[in-house]
Amino acid sequence: MKQKLTWWQIAKQGLTYLFMLGLSTFPSEAVAETFRLREATIAEITRAFEKNALTSEQLVQLYLNRIEAYDDQGPKINGLISINNNALKEARALDQERQQKGPRSPLHGIPIILKDNYDTTDLPTTGGSVLLEGSLPPDDAFTVKKLREAGAIILGKANMSEFAESYGRLGYSSLGGLTRNPYKLTRDPSGSSGGSGAVIAANFAVLATGSDTSGSIRGPAAVAGLVGIKPTQGLVSRDGIIPLTLSFDSAGPIARTVTDAAIALGVMAGVDPNDYRTLDSEGKTYKDYTQFLNKQALKGARIGVAIDFRGGNPEVDAATDAAVAKLRELGATVESVDFSPKLENLWPFMAPVTEAEFEPQIDSYLKNLQLPFPDTLREMYSMSLSNPLVNSEQALNPGRVGGFEESLKHPELADPEYLYILHFEFPRVRQEILSIMTAQNLDAIIWPTMTCPAGPLYNVEDPTYQCASSDPYIPGYLANVSGFPGISVAMGFTEQGLPLGLTFFGKPYSEPTLLGFAYAYEQATQFRRPPTSTPALPGENFDY
Repeated sequence: MKQKLTWWQIAKQGLTYLFMLGLSTFPSEAVAETFRLREATIAEITRAFEKNALTSEQLVQLYLNRIEAYDDQGPKINGLISINNNALKEARALDQERQQKGPRSPLHGIPIILKDNYDTTDLPTTGGSVLLEGSLPPDDAFTVKKLREAGAIILGKANMSEFAESYGRLGYSSLGGLTRNPYKLTRDPSGSSGGSGAVIAANFAVLATGSDTSGSIRGPAAVAGLVGIKPTQGLVSRDGIIPLTLSFDSAGPIARTVTDAAIALGVMAGVDPNDYRTLDSEGKTYKDYTQFLNKQALKGARIGVAIDFRGGNPEVDAATDAAVAKLRELGATVESVDFSPKLENLWPFMAPVTEAEFEPQIDSYLKNLQLPFPDTLREMYSMSLSNPLVNSEQALNPGRVGGFEESLKHPELADPEYLYILHFEFPRVRQEILSIMTAQNLDAIIWPTMTCPAGPLYNVEDPTYQCASSDPYIPGYLANVSGFPGISVAMGFTEQGLPLGLTFFGKPYSEPTLLGFAYAYEQATQFRRPPTSTPALPGENFDY
């Protein structure tokens, strides 16, 4: 249960916090710096830690205040599905450790949010579903262990599209309800990591984790003006993350800046014997990806711009054209890339693979859970159709139930169509991408992360929404089918103030190059700005 606070209590906490810091209402003669919680980066927080102007315990409380003010009240972002009631205690212990031994890593004492498909032994992991409400897995996910070891504080779990598929209800789950986009509360936060994007945009924590099967890190980052990294498949372990389609699934961070996302990626990356795909990353990962961040990275770079993903929305097209002009201004050579018709929309190949893999892979996950939770997809399907649930306010998205049914009908993993797609079509996709990049001597390819801005919530009609694309997520499928990396960074705003995203895409394990490009573009454009729906609360800003 999320603790409720009144506005007076929040204000009182803020004033108490100012008193604790020894600040007065009179101007100081030697004010060195101003700390602002909204948009605070890891570096800014660390400086405040080092100057003894802030503790992790105080930082956690400030974020909890924002959650109480804006997640269930006020704009009702509804981005969180659970709160860690031990977060303050953990922060206190990490403060003491910092004083005695120094920080473990740049993430020491930094509050983060996990998407609710990352296993945690101390917080339920539900995939957003009432079918798994209260489920406590036996182990932390591999990446969760790494984040804890680095000193990160798990503040809570983010809402998500149920079992990581939206089926027309972006941001909705039967357990968490409907998450809203902080930039326009009648628009969606994308999916399936919509909660992760919304809470970081609203400044409920420093960074979040997501999973990406068909654009589910990059889409939420794009519509929230954030940075989202879908890494090379195998760079980050998926062990302990509720699977959707392991042929496509990737895990990665969502943050407000490229630097913070790079810090998180360095912690999350690494070989895990329990995820066979990570074995290929041996010797190809870095503990510190910030070393590749350079404002001059685009000088002399050769960038391709995909021409296949235009026409969805005029404002997206205009922003993409402006991005191309900016890249050229920053010293890059930019030329057009024209993919084959097959690569223009890979969903016809992705859908059969997802339908074939979901049942055996989710069954394997469920068998690790204890009673009374279902241990097969078939059991979950039956439960989702039961009278008490289907007629309740917590009914599953009918499209999600239909997805269960399709997976149960689909041929097994030995089906010739599935094997043909996996072993013949997908390698051809990878080969075409590599051939184009080699022939044109490209360092990266760019495109709009989504071909349209955030759409209306599924239960809202909005005649102002313009989208001529049959599927705004189509560009992102290239990264999932190929397994290659894609990084989304803020690309500006529509006239209605909706954020847009630009994706930098490249060859396997080219994260250092892509991060450099994304950083140079970010620093030159400075598009990131917080939503007006979640302003600063008393006590969040102070001088030291």
